[in-house]
Amino acid sequence: MSIDKRFLNIAVIVLLTILTFSWTFWIFHREILWDVIIVVSIVRIVASLVIYKDYSLSWSKASQKTFLLKSAVYIAAFAIYMPIFYSQIHIYFFISELFAYLFGINFLMYSYYSYVNRGSIKKTKTVVIYGAGKAGLKLGEEFTTTEYKVKYFVDDARSLQKRSVDTINIISKDILRKRLNNKKMDLLVIAMPSVDSKRTKEIYTELHNCFKQIKILPSLHDILSDRSFVTQLKSISLVDLLARNSKDLDNEKIETFIKHKAILVTGAGGSIGSEIVRQCVKYGAKKLILLDHSEYNLYAVEQAIGKANVEIVPVMQSVVNKLQLEKTFKRHRPQIVIHAAAYKHVPMVEVNIEEAILNNVVGTKNCIDIAVAHGVEKFVLISTDKAVRPTNVMGATKRICELYAQNSNGQSTDIVAVRFGNVLGSSGSVIPKFKSQIENGQNVTVTHPEVSRYFMLVHEACELVLQAGAIGKGGEIFILDMGEPIKIVDLAKKMIKLSEKEDVKIEITGLRPGEKLYEELLIDESDMHTEYESITVAAPTQYSLEYLNKDIENLLKSQVKLVSLKKIVPEFNHNLNT
Repeated sequence: MSIDKRFLNIAVIVLLTILTFSWTFWIFHREILWDVIIVVSIVRIVASLVIYKDYSLSWSKASQKTFLLKSAVYIAAFAIYMPIFYSQIHIYFFISELFAYLFGINFLMYSYYSYVNRGSIKKTKTVVIYGAGKAGLKLGEEFTTTEYKVKYFVDDARSLQKRSVDTINIISKDILRKRLNNKKMDLLVIAMPSVDSKRTKEIYTELHNCFKQIKILPSLHDILSDRSFVTQLKSISLVDLLARNSKDLDNEKIETFIKHKAILVTGAGGSIGSEIVRQCVKYGAKKLILLDHSEYNLYAVEQAIGKANVEIVPVMQSVVNKLQLEKTFKRHRPQIVIHAAAYKHVPMVEVNIEEAILNNVVGTKNCIDIAVAHGVEKFVLISTDKAVRPTNVMGATKRICELYAQNSNGQSTDIVAVRFGNVLGSSGSVIPKFKSQIENGQNVTVTHPEVSRYFMLVHEACELVLQAGAIGKGGEIFILDMGEPIKIVDLAKKMIKLSEKEDVKIEITGLRPGEKLYEELLIDESDMHTEYESITVAAPTQYSLEYLNKDIENLLKSQVKLVSLKKIVPEFNHNLNT
């Protein structure tokens, strides 16, 4: 810090101390005691320059915190010089002078702040902050240095309503709507980082027509403490509107399952696999064997983990290569295997049936057989709702995987499968496709106005996968609670609305081969409940492992793959668009 600024700080302390003491002496009809003024000035200067270094606080960028810190310096100084003169001068005298001094220093700071910033930032836009808690108040302070003028704070708590913050009223949502009276304001910020996603959706639904733009603060978990809140604001997204908080997530159960274990994740570089890896890091895995046949995906997931406190072993390998897979199990001895490797894109699989059967069916069979041979404690298969009464090859292959997993159980390895629907934002989902179309000004293509799908956030799905794995005893097909299915056309409308590109239209292209109008999670209603509301168990399907192995061999040799698939999965109805 420059000498000039320190000198200026000393000058302000001395002059203001002389002024406030002179005024206080006059009020109390006492003569001016220069020895007192000198001692107090020296103590304040030492406290300011040496102890607190408050001269480094910028007056031109002052906030409420700046004023409080300044005040703390001189209250601390008071505690030093007060005992020195306690016997000579009444305490009320010093308290009066202290208040006068604090008023003076804060008045000077505020005046300087107002002078420097006068007209430097034109308030051309208005913002309403939803949430008058700590986060909202911090945002209110930060917006003073932007082009936005805070018009109102909104809060659901009645105890806060009808109060104000720096002359800005705190009002209810209903009063806000009345005051806007169909007029659109520039920006609404939802400043409630601890609130659940359901409340965020409610606020958006009720107020999105009243604002040109809506932004939110990240969750408490994602807020960066070293950055201002304004810089961390993000536009409200489809993920924010569709997110659900797991009702019965059991972190303790998951941690017990994962902690200090060696875990092999196949398809580790994919959307599901990479999130499973992150969750395993979070829950304290000892060793992570990341297996993926894509060099780039494997590199990306390894880089994403960073310097985590876990041993990372990247293995570039295909689950189809049984010989190499066996070497990986022998070398690294995983205790848990989470099998996420699969071809999942329905149209792509329809034109690459043989590769899909090899990767999905043979790859899964290899992983299960080797896991059992090497005494893996638990094997968790990631399945899909498309395996239920499948109408496409991808769903049929995943149903065979479920059958093999369920009927291979009973040996040293507990084998379970977890079935769920679409994951928001995954590489094969419609959301990245819609986003790209909207950004390029193209029509958003939807196959049918009635087509609907189940959706789940990737971290929510993966946490529940681990929870299902933790409670599995072997042989179960767990089904995750996906909520209500969502029409894809409604999804497209929301994305267009959020993008504010009203010229983008929706184009209906017709159902593709193997595509259903809707997905299911159960083959029949005979499911069983677990201790968790979010996880149920499908009724078991018996299939002799001996016969199943023979049928898979015949499938690989068959010239008519669809017929052989139907032999193993009788409910497979190819190209049935319902």
